[in-house]
Amino acid sequence: MITEIHLDPEKWGQVEVQLQARFGKVPDLQTITYLIGHRELGMLRSKFTKEEKQELMHVGVCTLLSQAGYYELKYKDEEGWPHFDKVAGTPRLDGDMQDMLLKVMIIEYFENM
Repeated sequence: MITEIHLDPEKWGQVEVQLQARFGKVPDLQTITYLIGHRELGMLRSKFTKEEKQELMHVGVCTLLSQAGYYELKYKDEEGWPHFDKVAGTPRLDGDMQDMLLKVMIIEYFENM
C-alpha cells in the first residue's frame, strides 16, 4: 500500500511523449484510464456504448489502483470483463491525491508493458 505519493516529473514527461507519439496529442487522465481499461479487457472491438466506455475507465482505474494495493482483481465474467473489489482499510484519497497516484501508477504500468 502506498503511504506517500511522489510523482517523478521526468518519468511522467516520458509517458506523455510516448502517448503523444502514438496519438498525436497527450490524452487527458480519463482517456488514459480508458485506454488502459480497453487494453486490459483485451477485446479487439472499437465501438462501445457510453456505459461500456465508463466501465472501461473504471477497469483502467481499478487496474492502476490494484498496483498500489487499493483494489484486487476478483474474476473475469463470461464476457471477459474484469471485476475488482476494494481492499478493506485503504485510505480515501481526495481528487488531487488520486490523480497523482494514478499518474504514478500509469508510469509503472507503462514501465511494465
